[in-house]
Amino acid sequence: MESLRSTFTSLLGLGPIKYNPSTSIPSLQGKTVLITGGNSGLGKATIQALLQHSPSPPARIWLASRDIDRIQSAIYEITATVPLASTIIVPLILDLASLQSVKDAAERVLKESERLDTMILNAGVMAMPVGVTQDGYEVHWGINHMGHAALTKLLMPLLLKTVEIQEEKDVRIVAVSSGGHRSSPKIDFAKVKTDMKTSFWWTRYAESKLANILWMKALAKEYPQIKCVSLHPGVVSTNIGGATISKYRLVRIGDWLFRWMLTKPEVGCLNQLWAAVGPSEEVETGEYYHPVGVKGCGSVMTKDQGLVMKLLEWTEEELKVHGI
Repeated sequence: MESLRSTFTSLLGLGPIKYNPSTSIPSLQGKTVLITGGNSGLGKATIQALLQHSPSPPARIWLASRDIDRIQSAIYEITATVPLASTIIVPLILDLASLQSVKDAAERVLKESERLDTMILNAGVMAMPVGVTQDGYEVHWGINHMGHAALTKLLMPLLLKTVEIQEEKDVRIVAVSSGGHRSSPKIDFAKVKTDMKTSFWWTRYAESKLANILWMKALAKEYPQIKCVSLHPGVVSTNIGGATISKYRLVRIGDWLFRWMLTKPEVGCLNQLWAAVGPSEEVETGEYYHPVGVKGCGSVMTKDQGLVMKLLEWTEEELKVHGI
């Protein structure tokens, strides 16, 4: 049974997992980490691993999510296995569908933190109904790309400050993308400011995930002193899917079989753990990785430098409109 499951997961894009958090996570003493979507799934598993396996855990972990009750529930659950978690994790209200909420969250971090060593852009949505964010962007694009792009830009001064004060000069931004980016057509920058109701949800999702990769490549060029990477976590059992996904799961393989093939979050988070705190000489800025640390898996469009720069310029102009 397990060998059959391994075959399926391999077909779904998962390579051999060799990263062992219990022996590979280094000391994070004195460092500050921020994780979006840290209340469940991959984000929660990442926080738990950082606290449980580091010889010296971070001084602070900002757990960013839009729902304070879910944040508090996650902290309670993590603390049950790692008692010191309650003294390290700091709740941060962040709704990526609202650029005003992003501004408010960034303002708080800038006010209360002297440093930011690692930022993991983990939150995301998939299979959402047709709609737009509070700022008028297609919902996948607005949350998965624009919200994170705004947060990154607003916190960039703190990231750059950390480079100056950090002895090892190893500040990182890690964006959780998806192998699904391969299904993206060439991005239509006019359409992403509509609900894109004529596009299938998978296409809308894929465009936002392509944007995650392109954005990290752009930042890697703009800020060579910061390590910026993107990654595919594998096909993981999380609550990322929206209301429309359930009816499509059943079309070919059945919901039970689909769930059986999925990787658990504690395994699915290995690639982002490696990218966030793995050996600096192994993690290359601007790269896109499949699990764990496998590069060269991006689509042709991820290698289009013209598209990288177009996304950067378009995003910067959009953020200016919103005072960011």
